[in-house]
Formats: sequence, structure tokens, C-alpha cells
Amino acid sequence: MHVTELGTETAEWDAFVRRSGEGSPFHLTAWKRAVERTFGLRAHYLMVREGGRLEGVLPLFEARELFGRRALISVPYAVYGGICATSEAARRALVDAATVLGRARRAAYIELRERRDLGLGLAVKQRYVTFARSISKDEEENALAIPRKQRRMIRQGPKYGLRSSIDLAHLDPVYDIYAQSVRNLGSPVFPRRLFRALAEEFEEDCQVLAVYHDERVVAGVLSFFYEDQVLPYYGGALREKFVYAVNDFMYWELMCHAAKTGIRVFDFGRSREGTGSYDFKRHWGFEPVPLPYQYVLLRGDALPDVSPSNPKLRLATDTWKKLPLGVTNRLGPLITRYLP
Repeated sequence: MHVTELGTETAEWDAFVRRSGEGSPFHLTAWKRAVERTFGLRAHYLMVREGGRLEGVLPLFEARELFGRRALISVPYAVYGGICATSEAARRALVDAATVLGRARRAAYIELRERRDLGLGLAVKQRYVTFARSISKDEEENALAIPRKQRRMIRQGPKYGLRSSIDLAHLDPVYDIYAQSVRNLGSPVFPRRLFRALAEEFEEDCQVLAVYHDERVVAGVLSFFYEDQVLPYYGGALREKFVYAVNDFMYWELMCHAAKTGIRVFDFGRSREGTGSYDFKRHWGFEPVPLPYQYVLLRGDALPDVSPSNPKLRLATDTWKKLPLGVTNRLGPLITRYLP
């Protein structure tokens, strides 16, 4: 098998990712372009061939952590990523080539955000789980698949006068609400230009749903549509509107809209066990599936850990929650470059 590195992705690359059924379940090429535009990270595109036939691909981005270490990540700022390949031999060839590249670029580690264990003996960290399940074209069937208590919650919104609207024109107000939501959780916000780049690159595959109350946007979510799947990626709501069950209403409206357009898988995304988002998704009847992120450790044997659950970052997280929104909105986009 022969591995080569491309300067950028190709149509052949993109078609292979779609056919393989592995790696990221959305338009990976569009994601890479948006990340490059927003953060300026250097990308490496590895391809492995056997007898001239494409057998596997691996996108890697060079990134630096807050603590200065360099890493190769597939794919940064995304839930999923990693190797797309047709055989174990192709996967091994790509890992070997990535290891050589990582050492040449003086990286401390390589992170592969796989959805399953590759079986290659790599170090594995299972800090996250994902939630996804099939949905029906029939709205009542989807409602009955939700536990009764949660079903009652999704029906509260209309009683409080909530309504939804889907339009990319909502992107900026939804971003402002998202920025406030992540500040309240103790996390820096991504740059606004990332949202705009994603909307431009994904085009009709990126949609923004906004929730209105008294003619004011009070919640919203930016979602990606890919073949038969919908992935709500960035969502938030005003804390003072939680009493109106705005999050429940928002995701139910998205599910109904997706089902009507032919979507058959609702991917609720990634969470850490023990968090509010983890419990919220369980209450909807979604079951957690571990995400076995895999690592090639090039310097030392400690797995990277820059998540909010790291005790070393707990003080910073608690402090961030108390900062004025104007401050976090200015500092967050600068910091998230180093939180890929």
C-alpha cells in the first residue's frame, strides 16, 4: 500500500468519504474549509492506495493546545472524524503515515475522533458519548417514542406562545444566545465567523432554527443535514426562558421539521456523562453510545485532557462563568483557537 499527502481534498476524496460509511457523518470537505477559513490551521490530507485504487483517507489538522503542545487532530472542532478506510491494512497504513508526519511536525500526539474502536491497539479515551436514533416520518410515532414525562414538556411551548422559524437570517441572534449559554457553562465561545463560514460552506445543508417568545428570539440551534441525518450542533437558550421549556420545544420543532423533509436519523450529538446535556438527552429516550477517541502518543504516555471535567481547569471554568458577557465574547474567540 502506498500513502500520499495532498495539499487539499479532491472530488475523489469527498466521494470516498461518502461511500465508506466511516468517519464524520456530514459533509467533511465543507467542515474542513470552514475550519481553515476561521482558524487558519494547517491541514494534511493522507490517502492510501492499493494497485491504484483508493482504499482510505485521513484528514489531519495541526493545532496547538492552551499549554503550548502541538497536536494533529482529525477533526478539530467536530464531534466525529478520523480514518475512513476499507480494510484494517489501509487503516494501519494511515496510522503509520500519520505517526511519521506527527514526529516530523513535532506533535505531542495524534487524536482520531472515531465512532468505533479501530482495533489497532491505540490508546483510547472514552470521555464522551453520542446520542442518535431513527425517527419516523409520522409525527405521532416520534412523539410516542419519547418518554411520557418528556412528551409533556415538548407540548408546553405552544401554551406559552412559543413559535419557531427556520432561516439563516437568524444566525446572528442565535449566535448571541449561544455565546451567553456557553459562558453560563464556563466555556469560551467560538468566533462568530465560524458560524458564518459553516453556513456559507454547507449552504442548504446548514439550517438555523430560532424560537420566538413575544416576538423576541429566546433560543436557537444551528444544525447540519447530511443524507438521511440531522445533527443539531450549536444550540442555546436564554436562562430566564427555561421556565417555558424552550429547549424541549426547540428540539421537538427541529425533529418535526427534519422528519417532514425525509430525515430518518436524529443525532443529538456528544455529551459527557454526568452533565446536564447528558441527562436531557436521556430524558428524550436516547441511549448513549461511547465515542472511543483514539490516540497515537508521540511524547509521553499521558492522554490529553483539556475538558471542563479536568480538575486543573475547574477554577478557570468557575471564574469564566462569573465574567461579564462582553468580556467573554471578546476573549472567547481568541482562546478557542487553542481548544480544538
